Amino acid sequence: MKMAFSKPTADADEQQLLFSHFRSAGYGGLQLKAGQYREYVAQSERFLEKWGDDARDLASGLITGGLLDEAGIADLRALFKFAQAVGSERIIFCHAQPREGLSNADIQSYACILSDLGKEAQQYGIALSLHHHYNQPVMYRQDFAVFFDAVSDQTIKLTVDTAHLIKSGIDDIAGIIRDYRMVLDNMHIKDIADNEFKVLGKGTIDFTPVFAALHDVGYQGWLCADEESGDDLTGAMETCAQFLTSHYV
Repeated sequence: MKMAFSKPTADADEQQLLFSHFRSAGYGGLQLKAGQYREYVAQSERFLEKWGDDARDLASGLITGGLLDEAGIADLRALFKFAQAVGSERIIFCHAQPREGLSNADIQSYACILSDLGKEAQQYGIALSLHHHYNQPVMYRQDFAVFFDAVSDQTIKLTVDTAHLIKSGIDDIAGIIRDYRMVLDNMHIKDIADNEFKVLGKGTIDFTPVFAALHDVGYQGWLCADEESGDDLTGAMETCAQFLTSHYV
């Protein structure tokens, strides 16, 4: 099992704690929020100088969000270069376009734009993975088919977020995993209850069929505890690691 952790940090001290503690908590890598790497994008050598041999694991995944307008595309292209320089495996893209009012044709057009960007990312040795999201273009069950049917040559991969599926009204998480196993390259394991994100094991998601589906499809990618409950950093890191190691068997 490849186990990663992701959590927003409030300040430089908390970020330092995250960067220095993830391995001792049992994780092989981090998937960084944008605020944890943004200042280095134009100066990757500073990131490498500061974190040295740890850089590749610290930045194994880079989470970013934005629109697919001219500025957003330019930001993604800059991130491709940074990701290559620091040794990232993938960029996890949250498309910050509200879902309301979008047609299937709109979603297909986004798939075409991202397909081209996915091809560019591959030239840098980076995977571009779409993170579906509540109130973003790929939100409802039918949106997945509309989007991925329009993606060319599997140039865009899929990050499945368990809590965002539930929040979006999709209860059959295992079904998404099985149906999109060919593009699934990253899992955000997150709990939820009463529409609020929770530390793993403290929400209402039944992860037994989720983990069974991952085993059934032969999933070999990262299991990332995407911790957005607001709980204490070190406690959440340890609780999530214990949950994954004890339940993903």
